[in-house]
Amino acid sequence: MEIVAVPVLSDNYAWLVHDDASGATVAIDPGEAQPLIDAAAARGWTITAIWNTHWHADHVGGNAALKAATGARITGPEAERAKIADMDDGVGEGAMLFVGDHQAQVWAVPGHTAGHVAFHFADDGVIFTGDTLFAMGCGRLFEGAAAEMFCNMARYADLPADTRVYCGHEYTLSNARYAAQAEPDNAAILERLAAVQAMRERGEATVPTTIGAERATNPFLRAETVGELARHRSAKDAF
Repeated sequence: MEIVAVPVLSDNYAWLVHDDASGATVAIDPGEAQPLIDAAAARGWTITAIWNTHWHADHVGGNAALKAATGARITGPEAERAKIADMDDGVGEGAMLFVGDHQAQVWAVPGHTAGHVAFHFADDGVIFTGDTLFAMGCGRLFEGAAAEMFCNMARYADLPADTRVYCGHEYTLSNARYAAQAEPDNAAILERLAAVQAMRERGEATVPTTIGAERATNPFLRAETVGELARHRSAKDAF
């Protein structure tokens, strides 16, 4: 399974997930269509499906044009069907999706939006978390509560340390700066902040990350109580 980051809009990442054996290529969270069409064409791939983690425009804005260009079906959270135009297939907790023979289990991870989902390829050690778990951060609580996000973080933290996390935004530098303030004595955070600063100065992407790295440096994943996560979220919102 090959995964390609496609920068869209100002700081979003959409993803192409490709299985060479079958030729299947899934576009995940296409905030725009043309960058994904171009990225697929450059590799000789044909987009065969569109998956959305949640309804926000920066994740679904390219759906219609991408569907028109490719004929791909749109899959997204059933709980958000009314907010995702032209969605074909709705999914929820426990549903199984495929890219060729690669199987993804759908996780319900509410909090950022009420129906947000993630896509976990357990056998491939990969998870697409949309706007829930970020590198060194978590999503804002637009439609949910801290308790929901705390449960999400605990669930993510239980994954194997080498699980690769593909999230929806290049927020890592801001998150790292907040983390360094939140945990000033955490040497791993300070080391990662320096590395992230250097990567961004070179114009490099800081994602994917890994669950192991997040366990060591993400204050939201490391929060031991709902209250602690809520305090971090409020502080980061104002940071």
